[in-house]
Amino acid sequence: MSKSSEQAYRLIRGAILSGHFPAGQFVPEDEFAQYCGMSRTPVREAIAQLVAEMLLQRSDTNRVFVPVWSDEDYEELFTLRAYLESHCAQRAALFITDEQIEELKSHYAFIERAITRRPDASVSDFVEGNRRFHRVLMRAAQSERLNQLMQLVVNQIVIHRTAERYSTVDMARSQSDHFDLITALEARDAEWAGSIATSHIRRAAGAYRHNRDRPANGE
Repeated sequence: MSKSSEQAYRLIRGAILSGHFPAGQFVPEDEFAQYCGMSRTPVREAIAQLVAEMLLQRSDTNRVFVPVWSDEDYEELFTLRAYLESHCAQRAALFITDEQIEELKSHYAFIERAITRRPDASVSDFVEGNRRFHRVLMRAAQSERLNQLMQLVVNQIVIHRTAERYSTVDMARSQSDHFDLITALEARDAEWAGSIATSHIRRAAGAYRHNRDRPANGE
């Protein structure tokens, strides 16, 4: 994408995750362009990327809207992600470099700072730290096919809406999983790493089910 398209992508993505463009709402290109303060050309490219990531969808009449996710949709995505994250962690344990382990530790520290600042810190810091952490795992797994599948399954709306209802305890448990995963990767133990990754995603699914009727940010 061009620099302008990347900027439009970040702005629109952030607005979707924050709820500025609510689920089920049709949004014309002109409205996105006005929100971003730029022409329709870079916005059109950004929309295409967001559709590919399932943050936006197109109707049969080619109108763009923010998708509505049912409880069944969430459950299926968590299940698929658990399978893929486990496989990713297993491969990462085999191929990860010392430099990548240090990257994971850096992102772990970033998440830790986000947790300790709560409730003043925004959920976006916690989500961003998790995104960086799992992106390093994906690189370490060295599989383009897996990367493509993960891009389809790892939906940022699901992640964000799960995290924004996390309690401090939920965040601490998630971070504990990250610590254990780093330890397993340092030991180059594929089976252990895969087991932790599965538990990590299933724990997130359980937290989502438990907290789904709770207002965002525990309010």
